[in-house]
Amino acid sequence: MEFRDLKQQYNTLRAEIDMAVNKVFSNTDFISGKEVSELEQQLADYVGVKHCISCANGTDALLLALMVWGIKPGDAVFVPDFTFFASAEVIAATGATPVFVDVIEETFNISPESLTDAIENVLREGKWKPRAIIAVDLFGLPADYEKIRMIAQTYHLLLLEDAAQGFGGMIGGKKACSFGDIGTTSFFPAKPLGCYGDGGAVFTDSDEWAACIRSLCVHGKGKDKYDNIRIGMNSRLDTVQAAILKVKLKAFREYELERVNAAAKQYEELLGKTGCRVPAVPNDFCSGWAQYTVVLQSEELRDRMQIRLKEKEIPSLVYYKKGMHEQEVFREVRQYTGLVQTENLCKTVLSLPMHPYLKREEQERISEVFRKELC
Repeated sequence: MEFRDLKQQYNTLRAEIDMAVNKVFSNTDFISGKEVSELEQQLADYVGVKHCISCANGTDALLLALMVWGIKPGDAVFVPDFTFFASAEVIAATGATPVFVDVIEETFNISPESLTDAIENVLREGKWKPRAIIAVDLFGLPADYEKIRMIAQTYHLLLLEDAAQGFGGMIGGKKACSFGDIGTTSFFPAKPLGCYGDGGAVFTDSDEWAACIRSLCVHGKGKDKYDNIRIGMNSRLDTVQAAILKVKLKAFREYELERVNAAAKQYEELLGKTGCRVPAVPNDFCSGWAQYTVVLQSEELRDRMQIRLKEKEIPSLVYYKKGMHEQEVFREVRQYTGLVQTENLCKTVLSLPMHPYLKREEQERISEVFRKELC
């Protein structure tokens, strides 16, 4: 059993992917080929924003957003404590200070109440200038952007949506990557929409920011790549990856997103009565299901369950074993609010196989292990 079955996906899409890649090989237009601009337009249309700028990876996408906003030393950027390291790493990379915020236990996403407390505490101390919020769509579920947007407006903060795991998620009819002033995603192979290497994208409705980000992606270019008007980076999505993503985006839109949501409902049906807590999806929300993460009653039980699954050759992973405030590089960063939910989740979460090609019989095998151990 595969945790995320990229082999089955490739076998399903093999003819279209091979044709798309071979076309790039024949044209030998490996950097900035037409497939890149075509993909960017398709992604912008799908998300519902004016601009999509592709780049080398999801981490660069986040950093590009902070760069275009001029985030710098002396600034405070608020970010959930329960997330992948890149969400906070990019803040430190600009010289700004990450302020870690607790999450909602049921959704794993940033807590508006904890966010407000952290902002107020930073303002009260007066050492840092609050500038931005990074809200993460963890495991595929969009954060509570109605409340987060109101907080951002109240305190005059920029809002960055980290949808590295969130592509395909929705609130009502509005799609992930469109909820922030800027949205970003990752095309790492295991993501909901993944390529066969690395890649990322930035989304915005701002013409000014989009133009600046395109410049930053290519060494801060001006009218051409030998006219440098700012310090940038070398961060481009290559044409081969764009060609692959065009094929995968079509499948994602036509059936893959529907299939992972059907698999999530089957998990809820099979695991809901075993004693573990299955993921909560609020009314009018839709998840892209980058991971399917359950919560056990204790760390000991979580670790034992992982052993039992491994004995049955069923893969599982722990996202995440420690919060950002416990990472060695951030241990000296001051905490401005309690991080209790993060600490509890790090001891009790367990992610199970999840992908559009997951079979019901595989999910039944998984649920049988849970029933034997928990019931």
